[in-house]
Amino acid sequence: MEAMIERCAGLDVHQETVVACVLFGPLDKKPKTSNETFSTTTTGLLALSDWLATLQVSDVVMESTGVYWKPIWNILEDSFHLVLANARHVKNVPGRKTDVKDAEWLAKLLRCGLIESNFVPPENIRDLRDLTRYRKKLIHHRTSEQNRIHKILQDANIKLTSVLSDIFGVSGRRILEAILNGEKIETDGLRKMVDWRTKASITDIANAINGRIRRHHRDMLRYHWEHMSYLEKAIKELEKQIDQLLSPYRKEVELLDGIPGVNKAAAATFIAEMGVDMSVFKSAKHLASWAGVSPGNYESAGKKKRVKPHKETKH
Repeated sequence: MEAMIERCAGLDVHQETVVACVLFGPLDKKPKTSNETFSTTTTGLLALSDWLATLQVSDVVMESTGVYWKPIWNILEDSFHLVLANARHVKNVPGRKTDVKDAEWLAKLLRCGLIESNFVPPENIRDLRDLTRYRKKLIHHRTSEQNRIHKILQDANIKLTSVLSDIFGVSGRRILEAILNGEKIETDGLRKMVDWRTKASITDIANAINGRIRRHHRDMLRYHWEHMSYLEKAIKELEKQIDQLLSPYRKEVELLDGIPGVNKAAAATFIAEMGVDMSVFKSAKHLASWAGVSPGNYESAGKKKRVKPHKETKH
């Protein structure tokens, strides 16, 4: 294989250690090899950076092993050209599995230009990605708590969901808070709780909340309600942080928001996952493949077989 990089390094990354192999020398000759093992503490990674700089390494490759590659990337990204390899694409020959050989194999592939780097966005986009993904998790947790409240209401013979389209709207929340507080809801009080836009009649709502609620039901409702309220507060705080990180990308957000079916929350997710610099993708097809929305090719004996799109793991 033709060599393309004079001085490069392969890193075999683990939780506590990283094994580094450096290949260096003229491109037309067999390269010299230097191997070292470092701790993954900050001190160890700074020592790794100094060692690579001493050997005048220009390019460094590592596998995307869980989250263990991230601290190494954070230390080295300002000093070297980093390549994050997909572990499926750089498997070694069976029977040659040691940490040193894995690092050397990565270095050999990189030296010959045979590794295509995974997309790793800049730091500010990575921060935005963490926030948007966590917001999604919190929204799922909030929905779970709302479903649990639905379940408790049914168990207490309260059919509020039959008369209100959204029991977590203005009217529903007022009624639920009164039920949680053990209040006796009269017709006049109910009329004050129900928003004027509610389509159901006061009589229907009164019949729906006339259930058999016990102390146990109120306790369970309170647990779910308080957790749901905490999640809603956390989501609002996250959205403020997301909005601050999006401030340099107002133009991109407006362009994405103009697409039918895409709102500002979805636009923030697009930017967090793909960034705004589309030059990192060779073409629209490469972007679709990276996003896991295009099927692969599987042809054998002249016959093309059906292949489902592969859902890629994003970093």
